[in-house]
Amino acid sequence: MGKAILILLDACGYDAAARYAGTLEQAVEAGACAKYKATGRLPSLSRPMYETILTGLEAGAHGIFTNDTRRPSRCPNLFSLCQQQGLTTAAAAYGWMRELYIGDGPFDPARQRFCLDGEGAIQHGIFYCEDQYPDSHLFADADFLVDQYRPDFLLIHPMNIDYAGHRHGSESIQYRYSVMNAGLLIAARLKAWREMGYSVVVTADHGMDAQGIHGGTLPEQRDVPIYIFSDAVEYGDFSAEPLSQLTVAPLLCALLGLSPAAAMIPNQIRRREP
Repeated sequence: MGKAILILLDACGYDAAARYAGTLEQAVEAGACAKYKATGRLPSLSRPMYETILTGLEAGAHGIFTNDTRRPSRCPNLFSLCQQQGLTTAAAAYGWMRELYIGDGPFDPARQRFCLDGEGAIQHGIFYCEDQYPDSHLFADADFLVDQYRPDFLLIHPMNIDYAGHRHGSESIQYRYSVMNAGLLIAARLKAWREMGYSVVVTADHGMDAQGIHGGTLPEQRDVPIYIFSDAVEYGDFSAEPLSQLTVAPLLCALLGLSPAAAMIPNQIRRREP
């Protein structure tokens, strides 16, 4: 079995990452990670794409079509697969993730912000509900979970890029700064995570257009990056030929040593030759 961290940069489009996530792009130029471009699935909305990324299924298969579909996941997902196959899970994430993968009703921050040593598919979680909750605090929440629990699978889900995009649009200094800052927060921790044995995957649920909108079919709303730091994959820039966003779930299964769900597509990421 392996250990992996999935960082889901909410609303970080591919072009934005390529232009402003300089710390991640430095690793690409140095040959220290793999970079892919993924074509996001539809609708390019948050909650449907959370479920798509974590189940490897189209919205038509998993049934979450809107941000207002507030029910638990009904499909095998990365958290449930980890639970079934004996791995520990954790999440520092938006409250919608708790609604999807713990499934104990609409998120109530007074009662549900902390879930430590729980019995659900997310065993150790710190959740938030304000989109402007600082990414620095969110990564500190993740630091706590790693320090205290050493989970096999950890989801880190910051929201400041999405918040800046909706308020100011993807061409704004606020959006660009949020992308850059997320890269800095990742870079500050990456070496330690790798030394602990974690593979690290950085991607996004969807992008954002200049008007601060997503949900449609425009490339700036759909195209997302995938950066992979792992001894199991071949390093290089492979972004010239976009992959399906559906490959994220089977990729994580491969990195964690999980048997993937039957409905997942084959992993499309290039493996490192022995």
